[in-house]
Amino acid sequence: MSKQLTAEDFKPYIGKRFIPKGQQRVLTLVSVDTKRFPGSETLPREPFILLLDGPPGDVLPEGQYDFAIEDGPSFELYIAPVHTVAPDRQNYQVVFN
Repeated sequence: MSKQLTAEDFKPYIGKRFIPKGQQRVLTLVSVDTKRFPGSETLPREPFILLLDGPPGDVLPEGQYDFAIEDGPSFELYIAPVHTVAPDRQNYQVVFN
């Protein structure tokens, strides 16, 4: 995809599975965070964060992956696991600024 991605590009896929190519793990897009922060008005796009959940105990390492989205397109995304206090899942984030 050659256009600059926005939060609106991902909102239709909330609740859908994100499958990283070459990995057995499957993540689910939980939300698209679009909270504004000071200084963001000067950026070329509104910053946003994709929040995803995956199974506990089998953490996808931080890095760049090709993700196929259930019933949707594919995207190359840099994803990072984040500290997760809930024992039933592992949380991840993809930051766009």
